[in-house]
Amino acid sequence: MVKKIFSGVQPTGNLHLGNYLGAIKNFVELNNDNQNKCVFCVVDLHAITVKQDPKELRNNIRETVATFIASGIDPSKSIIFNQSKVTAHSEIAWILSCVARMGWLNRMTQFKEKAGKDKEKASVGLYSYPILMAADILLYDATHVPVGDDQKQHLELCRDIAQKFNNDFEVEDFFVIPEPLIQKEFSRIMSLKDGLKKMSKSDESDLSRINLTDTKDQIINKIKKAKTDSLPLPSNVEELNKRPEALNLIGIYSSLNNSSLEETIKNFSGKNFSDFKNSLSQLMVDKIDPISLEIRKLLDDSDYLDQILSEGVKKAQEIASQKVKKIHEIIGF
Repeated sequence: MVKKIFSGVQPTGNLHLGNYLGAIKNFVELNNDNQNKCVFCVVDLHAITVKQDPKELRNNIRETVATFIASGIDPSKSIIFNQSKVTAHSEIAWILSCVARMGWLNRMTQFKEKAGKDKEKASVGLYSYPILMAADILLYDATHVPVGDDQKQHLELCRDIAQKFNNDFEVEDFFVIPEPLIQKEFSRIMSLKDGLKKMSKSDESDLSRINLTDTKDQIINKIKKAKTDSLPLPSNVEELNKRPEALNLIGIYSSLNNSSLEETIKNFSGKNFSDFKNSLSQLMVDKIDPISLEIRKLLDDSDYLDQILSEGVKKAQEIASQKVKKIHEIIGF
């Protein structure tokens, strides 16, 4: 069975190891499977739920495309485009917002986390963006969506909206009900300075993350300075789970090496962190440095990146416009 895959990445700039292991590495594997039809979207409409500098946003859109390609996504096999250039996303988001219920959105925990205590000052877009996310997915009849823990709830909302539309307008199976694709053997990537905090570009310390544009020397230096505890590496997963910094570094190694936590523990159990960090640094340089070099090379050719986007927009527009036409007929426009 052919899987239709849809996923998006916000062009917030400075993509890091957490973005790569949590999403982009998986995208590459999905792209390389000839049984899949993949659509990878630079979700620039989602990005403006918080204020963006226009010049930076344009650069970040190109950087995200460069990262996709440098990581191994083939634009001749997958559609790569930016969301704002396909107006169907905004139009269908409005239509779906007339189907979705307030109670459903009020249950979205990510809005509460991002808006914080003063949610009255948060943008309406930040509140309603899960509906735009549903439009993104449903426009392309996606059968599967790669999701992390923080997006599972949004995909459930997408499924609810699709089912309600199908029921309300008595068009069974018009909107495909997408299934989640959960990565196996993936550890959530945490800060190199604090194993209890998620790796983030907003962290004040650049030493807290591995940026995908970091040089070989920067990667080695950051791993060398990564926070650890004073004990030797553990001998089992149960012990590892009690030690957040050790769990994070072993998780990173396992994800980069396509191995399980158990296999990595078996290889390094009882060794000190300095030996392990040397192995992790070498593995990371082997995997990330070529991507970093290629990103920097691609960013020097903005015309090529714009061409990739332009071609992707045409392909996406063709699919989306057909879906919009059918939606208009169903609704009565």
